[in-house]
Amino acid sequence: MRKLTEKRLVIATHNMGKLREISALLSPLGISVSSATDHGLIEPAETEDSFAGNARIKAHYAAEKTGLPALSDDSGLMVDALDGAPGVYTADWAETGNGRDYTKAMTMVWSQLQEKSAPEPRRAEFVCTFCLAWPDGHDELFEGRAAGRLVWPMRGERGFGFDPMFLPDSHSETFGEMDPEEKHRISHRAAAFAKLLAALPHD
Repeated sequence: MRKLTEKRLVIATHNMGKLREISALLSPLGISVSSATDHGLIEPAETEDSFAGNARIKAHYAAEKTGLPALSDDSGLMVDALDGAPGVYTADWAETGNGRDYTKAMTMVWSQLQEKSAPEPRRAEFVCTFCLAWPDGHDELFEGRAAGRLVWPMRGERGFGFDPMFLPDSHSETFGEMDPEEKHRISHRAAAFAKLLAALPHD
């Protein structure tokens, strides 16, 4: 595994929720982070059918354009009874003509489960793949998962995305209700970050 020696890193996302979570995970390491937005980068087309493929697209684009190492995150919700959907298309389910509406997306997921008369518990998992890419084209991948079930109605106004309908195993609060520090400890992103940590510099 190649290790990051620089103390500067571009977070290849325009998603402020993801940026906050990733920045919180990196802050104890003394790594200076900037975002794709800070560098005026566009969002590259995510044309792959896997989390790893799309993570690579975003990280390599940011590294090439900025000349700095870049970290991307591609993540999504996989629902057992929907054959793994929305999966890599998680953000697409929220798209509207005026940006992303995750209340709409969560309602769509639940409606499809109802139409299929999917039995309880309605199992699902969040998946996160980090890609750490360097300007010379090298990259490293790190995957994490968080298992749980879906609940309705939505619960909580914390977090982002599908968090208000996801109840992680062995917990009584959804990701949308949970204290951010607790979510950061058990989330799919935290699981992927635990693997990524071995590649990052430490003070």
